[in-house]
Amino acid sequence: MDVDQTLLQNLTETNPRFRMLYEEHNLFEKQLSEYDKKGLLSPEEELEKNKVKKMKLVGKDEMEKILLTVTA
Repeated sequence: MDVDQTLLQNLTETNPRFRMLYEEHNLFEKQLSEYDKKGLLSPEEELEKNKVKKMKLVGKDEMEKILLTVTA
């Protein structure tokens, strides 16, 4: 998601929903990075990793919808 940093900062300061989604997105990114560092994952870890990926994608889609309404 290539977004103007000024717009991103403005949204995180003025839109509580966007701020929450943005913070979750960053948290999910960190979690996925940790899974990637591990290498071989147990079946449970693999399921959790896939769950995190899906939640990250859902949040990203919602952030993009908010951005579209702001920039339209």
